[in-house]
Amino acid sequence: MVLRIKLYPSKALVALSFSGAIGLTFLMLGCALEDYGVYWPLFVLIFHAISPIPHFIAKRATYDSDATSSACRELAYFFTTGIVVSAFGFPVILARVSVIKWGACGLVLAGNAVIFLTIQGFFLVFGRGDDFSWEQW
Repeated sequence: MVLRIKLYPSKALVALSFSGAIGLTFLMLGCALEDYGVYWPLFVLIFHAISPIPHFIAKRATYDSDATSSACRELAYFFTTGIVVSAFGFPVILARVSVIKWGACGLVLAGNAVIFLTIQGFFLVFGRGDDFSWEQW
């Protein structure tokens, strides 16, 4: 027996917006607090912006395919995983070479976790192809 919780799209959108704002707040705190004051960690925003691109390309390329798995989709998963790992590794490397402090690194890593979970939640809620999807926006 599978328990399914129906989440209305408007409530899901509000929840995703809130969690995205929390993640960005962690990221900004890691850069802008007086003790840290270095804005190099903002480069992880590039990783946040490009992380869904392989999924979009694979979804477009394998749209007609009925296969449960394809080489294009698996390659997209590989690239997305590399982008996400890079986003978590970048602040650690910056902290290791003493460009940023370890406290800032922790805040940026917390922000990364929240933002990437928000992106995943967006695709889980709006990427099913139901009546209400992100493609209608």
